[in-house]
Amino acid sequence: MSVDKLREAIDVFGPVMAQCFGQAEIPLMCTYLSPQEHLVGDDASSLQRLASAGRATDGTSIAIMDDEGKFLHATERGEIVVRGALVTPGYFKNPSATNEAMMHGWRHTGDIGYLEDAGYLYIVDRKRDLIISGGFNVYPGEVEQVLWSHPAVQDCTVIGVPDQDWGEAVKAVVELRAECNATEAEMLAFCRDRLGSVKSPKTVEFWNELPRSSVGKVLKRDIRAKFWAGRERMV
Repeated sequence: MSVDKLREAIDVFGPVMAQCFGQAEIPLMCTYLSPQEHLVGDDASSLQRLASAGRATDGTSIAIMDDEGKFLHATERGEIVVRGALVTPGYFKNPSATNEAMMHGWRHTGDIGYLEDAGYLYIVDRKRDLIISGGFNVYPGEVEQVLWSHPAVQDCTVIGVPDQDWGEAVKAVVELRAECNATEAEMLAFCRDRLGSVKSPKTVEFWNELPRSSVGKVLKRDIRAKFWAGRERMV
């Protein structure tokens, strides 16, 4: 979720919303950020809290794990894993999927994130959406947060596209607000100033409307497929 758009909503409606994180297998809600926790000041730590998915709900344990099953320390990024009485024991008649999802005794969510010392969970991105460009890991969600903060941007998505030299190049696909204008050069400079050259998009496309699911979620997979037609993406 865009932190800047969330701040706009709080300015208009007040702290009446809550945030949570979960999956059908968990089920549905394993972290919770209450309306009261959305009350923020202007200090950096308070503003960061708006990017959090909250803290673990009762009866749920959350940890961050690397690919070898090692638990990571606070602020270290890895896969979000969950366990608790409500977590599904597995997939019906699909032992291979069950074993993959429940490695090391924890439910693997497929999401990359980190925990801070106070127990707040921050979701960085989907593991499958990670962009590897020239050996560097780029998380699309970080780039999207910057683009969302641009006053002309209504919505956006960031993907990796094939690149002969770097394997993948960071690309932004942007939907502008009604009656707003922006150029590719402007967007690229806006991102470079805030992210540096490695994480910033190398190209930007403007679409009249991004494809969305029935619940309004941008279909990143459909957008990515346009640029990877006939090619195999390794991530």
